Amino acid sequence: MPILPFNGITPRIADDVFIAPGAMIIGDVTIGAGSSVWYNAVIRGDTAPIVIGKRTNIQDNCTLHTDPDAPLTIGDECTIGHNAIVHGATLQNRVLVGMHATVLSHAEIGTETIIGAGALIGERKQIPGGVLALGLPAKAVRELQETEKQQIAASAQHYQERGQQHQRSLEATADGAR
Repeated sequence: MPILPFNGITPRIADDVFIAPGAMIIGDVTIGAGSSVWYNAVIRGDTAPIVIGKRTNIQDNCTLHTDPDAPLTIGDECTIGHNAIVHGATLQNRVLVGMHATVLSHAEIGTETIIGAGALIGERKQIPGGVLALGLPAKAVRELQETEKQQIAASAQHYQERGQQHQRSLEATADGAR
């Protein structure tokens, strides 16, 4: 699980963050407590800062990056689904980005929002809080129901627990190999 400095800046990662083997975290990256970075995800803070909040999960094969004028901020209790790309955007708390979705530079996503699988959030696009956004390009199609908002928080909790399970399993495997 390479955690690499870039231009003298080393990632700052809370002690209890699960980082799966194969994940790459590079440069000016901050990751909050209880978060997880899954297999083969790449978080590359070599252009501008990347800040990831608490209890946020970055799932397998995700790519997080920035532009010089577009840092990346992901709030607390967010889920970034498998193979998603999030580039130089701002995601408030409890945002779920579906599998294979793309969020481009300077986009802003409001709190308690779901970006559907495969959606494209274009540059400088603003998606308000509390909605479901779908399509290419994505647009808000409806407000979220309370149960859907609860599912976003439940996803964050699930991945925090699952990350702890994976960490214990990896430690047990390493202990058994000695």
